[in-house]
This record gives sequence, structure tokens and C-alpha cells, in this order.
Amino acid sequence: MRAIRNYVEDLGRRARAAAAALARLSTEAKNAALLAMAEAVVREAASLEAANRLDLEAAERAGVSPAVRQRLRLDGAALAGIRDGLRQVAALPDPVGELLGEWERPNGLRISKVRVPIGVIAMIYEARPNVTPDAAALCVKSGNAVILRGGREALRSNIALARLLRETSAASGLPADSIQLVERPEHEAVDELLTLNEWIDLVIPRGGEALIRKVVERSTIPVIKHYRGVCHVYVDRSAELEMAERIVVNAKAQKPAVCNAAETLLVHEEIAPAFLPRLAPLLAARGVELRGDAAARAIVPEMAEATGSDWGREYLDLILAVRVVKDLDEAEAHIARYGSQHSDAIVAEDREAAERFLREVDSSAVFWNASTRFNDGGQFGMGAEIGISTDRIHARGPMALPELTIYKYVVRGAGQVRD
Repeated sequence: MRAIRNYVEDLGRRARAAAAALARLSTEAKNAALLAMAEAVVREAASLEAANRLDLEAAERAGVSPAVRQRLRLDGAALAGIRDGLRQVAALPDPVGELLGEWERPNGLRISKVRVPIGVIAMIYEARPNVTPDAAALCVKSGNAVILRGGREALRSNIALARLLRETSAASGLPADSIQLVERPEHEAVDELLTLNEWIDLVIPRGGEALIRKVVERSTIPVIKHYRGVCHVYVDRSAELEMAERIVVNAKAQKPAVCNAAETLLVHEEIAPAFLPRLAPLLAARGVELRGDAAARAIVPEMAEATGSDWGREYLDLILAVRVVKDLDEAEAHIARYGSQHSDAIVAEDREAAERFLREVDSSAVFWNASTRFNDGGQFGMGAEIGISTDRIHARGPMALPELTIYKYVVRGAGQVRD
């Protein structure tokens, strides 16, 4: 146990030293390193795919589900996507040094509010090796050193990726320890990492609710996270039916295993008899199972019966809970009780109802006549993101480059002293 503690402490010390040097680097130097990483991923594709094959073979022997094995896979298309992602981060504006505000006091002091890096970020995630280069790129561009810890199922892939990114970035002039990976597979390594508050400034977990709750419960370091993506679409009585159909089908079926996919559909009782019989076959054609309350099943008897556990459940699958509500008040009350403050949408032609929903529903992103699937840094025009936060701190919603910075005040004077 002491050996694990010494190992992660060494990572932390080295990351802190790298962060100080990285914060001083120019935008041009960071971009050059990111572009070099992008080329290296394609150049070394054969070795990366070989490491990934070992992970895939081990996962199959261990009986890991096909869905998880698919997320593990690093083939040519996935590596090309990683290359493109690194290039995209290089093309994004550098937030470090951005002037957020400037003013002069009556005594002549000139005060500026300026973006600066957070320092050292620990990224803890599950069996998704593509997160390794994504997180490394965003942290480097925002001037932060990063310590990465991925799922054990992807250990060989992550080691190959992290070593390549580390070597390439160091050859490009970045501090060698800007990118580090926890290579030890023991769970105790994560537990020890979460107590390094002397060396690590922020922890960002990405994965299922169990992982995130474990990180929050054990960390002595600030954590930015979201537990679940229990996203709702409310179809108001004023909704245009064809638009509502498109939005619900997209929000549920376009990519069901992601945190901004819809999990519950709420339908105003006045429009439900016309809307649900039109919607049900469209969702059935996409393989979606509907689980309805008594009112919904009275309209579409083929629906399965929803139980109490369906409300507030993140399926991450082709399943949609359906409830008929009396009015907007009841829809908002349902979202407040069962939602996760992630992404919630209203479909309505009634502007007053829509504006009220946007104002009163307390989520990281609320939508009017648009799919919840748009809660994404790229879709918001922010570029790549490191995750989505539902916390009530400085970062809420998609966490792009600006959310990986803090700020400091720069005060310029001419000899002023305080009376």
C-alpha cells in the first residue's frame, strides 16, 4: 500500500512542477505540440491498434459486454477521429490570458481580471481510451498538467496512447510531465490519488453513476461532475406535432447510450390522444421500448407498464418512460422531483409557456423546440469538451477550454498605499 502511495505522490509532485512551466508557454508552443501529437497518433497507428487488440481479447475472455468492447475499440476510424480532435483543439482560441474585465479605481489603481490555468487536473474515467487524448489535449491547451486514470479494461491502450502523447509533447518543447497516466491497475491507486490535495487542484470523473459517487465520497480534492443524465422532453398542448415527433425520436434514439439522451417523455393531457398514437410506431421502428403510466397506456395499450423505478432512471438504452401530465405545472414538478439537472426540453408554440419553462426548470441546459442531444460543447460552438457538469460551481453545462481555467486579478499602481 505504501508503494502505491509513493507512486501516486511522485506523479503529483511531477505534475505540479510541470504545471508551473506549462502555464508560461505560448499559445504557439502548445498548438505545435498538439499538432505533433495528432500526426503521431496516425503514424503509430499499428502499435496503438496492437495494444488495443490485447485489451479487446482480454475483455472478451472476461465476458465483458459487446457494448463495452465497442467503446474499447481503437480502429483506423477511431484513430483518425482522435487525430482530428487534436487538430480541432489546436485550432481553438487559447483561453489563458483572456481579459475578462478591466476598470480603474478613484485612487488610480488599474485592475484587470485575467484567465489563468487551474494547475493540475486529475481525470478519472472508464473503459474509453479515446478520453485519454481528448483530456490530454484540452488540459494542455488550457495550460494545465493532467494525471489520467482510465478503466482497467483499457489499460494497455491507455498506456500506449499516453506514452506516445507524452513523448511527442516533450519532443515539441512541453514539460515532460504535462501528461501522466496512472499505470498501476490497483483500485487503491485511485483512492490514493483522490487524497493528493497538496498536488492536485481538481478532479473530473467521467463514467457511470457508481464511479462518480465513489470519486465524490472519497476525494479530498474539489470534484466537478454529473451523476446521471435523466433528461426530459415535455410536449406542451401547443406543440406542432411533426416537430415534436422529430425532436422526441432524435432525443431518444439517435444515440441512446449518452448522458444527453432523453429518458422520460412528458405529454400534456390535451395533446396526448393525438400525439402518442403517431409517435409510438416511429419509436418502435427505431427499436425503442415504451413504458407508460396508466393514462399513456390507455391511449397506446401496447406500451409496457411504467413502475416507480422508471421515473428518474437513466436507461442509456432504447427505453423511454412516458407520462401524461395535466399541465406545465405538473411537468415542471415531475422534472424537479426526478430529473438530474442535466438537459430538459419543451416542445411548444406557446411562447409564454416556453419562456416560463426555460426560466423555471433548473438544469445545466434547457431547450425550446430542440433536442436535448444538443447539450454538447461542439454543438454549442465551444469546441471540444471534457465533460458536462451539473454542479452549482463555476463550471456548469459543457466544460470546454474556458471552464478549465480560473482567474486572477492583476492590479497596477503608481505607489498607492491604503489609508
